Amino acid sequence: MQVNETLNEGLKRGYNITVTAAELEAKVNEKLAEAQPEVEMKGFRKGKVPMALLKKQFGQRIMGEAMQESIDGAMAEHFEKSGDRPAMQPEVKMTNEDWKEGDDVEVSMAYEKLPEIPEVDLSKIELEKMVVKADDAAVEEALASLAETAQDFKARKEGAKAEDGDQVVIDFKGSVDGEEFEGGAAEDYPLVLGSNSFIPGFEEQLVGVKAGEEKSVVVNFPEEYQAAHLAGKEATFACTVKEVKEPVAAEVNDEMAKKFGAEDLDALKGQIAERLEAEYAGASRAVMKRNLLDALDKEVSFDLPPSLVDAEAKQIAHQLWHEENPDVEGHDHPEIEPTDEHKTLAERRVRLGLLLAELGQKAEVQVTDAEMTQAIMNQARQYPGQERQFFEFVQQNQQMQQQMRAPIFEDKVVDHVVEQAKVTEKEISKDELQKAVEELEDE
Repeated sequence: MQVNETLNEGLKRGYNITVTAAELEAKVNEKLAEAQPEVEMKGFRKGKVPMALLKKQFGQRIMGEAMQESIDGAMAEHFEKSGDRPAMQPEVKMTNEDWKEGDDVEVSMAYEKLPEIPEVDLSKIELEKMVVKADDAAVEEALASLAETAQDFKARKEGAKAEDGDQVVIDFKGSVDGEEFEGGAAEDYPLVLGSNSFIPGFEEQLVGVKAGEEKSVVVNFPEEYQAAHLAGKEATFACTVKEVKEPVAAEVNDEMAKKFGAEDLDALKGQIAERLEAEYAGASRAVMKRNLLDALDKEVSFDLPPSLVDAEAKQIAHQLWHEENPDVEGHDHPEIEPTDEHKTLAERRVRLGLLLAELGQKAEVQVTDAEMTQAIMNQARQYPGQERQFFEFVQQNQQMQQQMRAPIFEDKVVDHVVEQAKVTEKEISKDELQKAVEELEDE
């Protein structure tokens, strides 16, 4: 077997691989000899079929397997000896297309190798960690927001008209073609106007009603309504308005705290402070991570595989195009050409991706099974009722697993780098942190 270099330009490599006819012949004979003891053929005892007959019967198929194994073996040996790591799947093709049995096999192999990543002294990297404490004002603001979600309703003044967001207490009876239908009646039903909990058009017709008023509401059941005998039909609801109530925020006290699972108001305030500071810490980490990536990007410089940069630029261009054209869900659209801006961003992502991968490998960073399971469970919650199917889909899809593993690995590498860097803490206000996050989003 011979491997001759044909291209050595930057990160691009090219080779000609020759597998001699004698090597192929030996490989075929070896495979036939391995199979012979188990072969059964009419007229011969098991394991006693002559080699010549085996070769005539199975030689063609085994020759194909021998070719593939020989080429794969040559490639594996080459990468082991050279130390090259291909950036993408090598392009391999047979060059003597008129090959016939007895000829040598000639193959060309081309790829871009991953670059050598320079050493980085992580201890020289300086980072600032923003620290925000949950002050009383922030806790009170969050309490007020919770009180709104725990709102109650109180009766409006006599004769007041119902507004959107009010609660009306009604009796109603529904009928289609003059006949009442099952499930179309209720008494003392508390309906919040604007909640969209009734048939489209129902709640809007009750805006402006008063307590004691009778109102005839006419609506059409949707065509896809679950009760087939009502789907698409016009219905009339005879409504009696008993009360009109306006929303009021819950009073901030121990009783409200208990509604949210806290022992008392002080305990709820403590829980809110913890949650706020966890949110601040997450935002602070995002800012520090961006600053770290900026520092690493300035710290290193090395050649990038053009194929990786091109693929990343196309991915960026495609993603941004869909963000600008949200109505187009599929990929049936003209090809999107990356701009220079896309290519610049792609170069940064590829450079940082290769650097973080190298740092993670040297630090022996691993994504555990427990971390992957937790990530899958978190994402599965986005599909209520289909969590099990999603879990099974991910387990059977290697590409999906890699997509979920990559950000976990990156975050663990970032944590490792932060541990080595010089980090100083700076206490700032919530508004200052918000401004720093907004600046990130604007970039």
